[in-house]
Amino acid sequence: MSGESDVASIARLFGQPARAAMCMALLSGRALTATELAELAGVSRATATEHLQLLSDGRVITVVSRGRHRFHRLASTDVADVLEALARLAPPMPVRSLRQSKSAAALAAARTCYDHIAGRLGVDLYDGMLTVDVMACHRGGLVLGANRELLDRLGVDLDPYLRGRRPPLRDCLDWTERRPHLGGGLAAAVLASMLAAEWITRTPRPRALALTQRGQRHLEELGLLTSGEAFSAGAGSVATPRLR
Repeated sequence: MSGESDVASIARLFGQPARAAMCMALLSGRALTATELAELAGVSRATATEHLQLLSDGRVITVVSRGRHRFHRLASTDVADVLEALARLAPPMPVRSLRQSKSAAALAAARTCYDHIAGRLGVDLYDGMLTVDVMACHRGGLVLGANRELLDRLGVDLDPYLRGRRPPLRDCLDWTERRPHLGGGLAAAVLASMLAAEWITRTPRPRALALTQRGQRHLEELGLLTSGEAFSAGAGSVATPRLR
């Protein structure tokens, strides 16, 4: 017989600043080396290795070997959901430099939430999909709408996500906007398709995304950008927003 879940053991893993920083970096959805994670967390390679072992033992991350290299990534979408929930509860860190200010602005504009789009761009796409009937609200949840043609124009093959165990559509409350962006299998497919089409690109800043001019134009033509905000300031860039 098992008792209640040992929540404290998992909470301790996220409660150390360097481990928390590494986990948040892995919310990019990309696999990173210990050296990359050490630099992002501001610790030595040896210290990062110790932290990563603890996270691996706690099934927070998983390790993938490619030849001589070892890459680390979040173990599951459940871990990503926990990190996003903690981010919504946590107070913002103080911004003490121009670099931190630019990084915060970039993340607020557009970023990955593990394998889907978050930030103001993610919230705008969520609203746009409701407006053009790609999805609809029904009994407190999300269902697919009638406009399947738009998904074809986005290059999204929906069938694998309807057959999978993962919910194709779900709300994911955005920790910077405090409004929902789209999560689930469909959202993952949209991000993958937009990256492949180079409508959106990854930036050197961890997790930050950049909407290209081509991407902005196509999304506006599809009616998926509803706020009127000019996200794209040039190919491969996002206009620097004002911090709220």
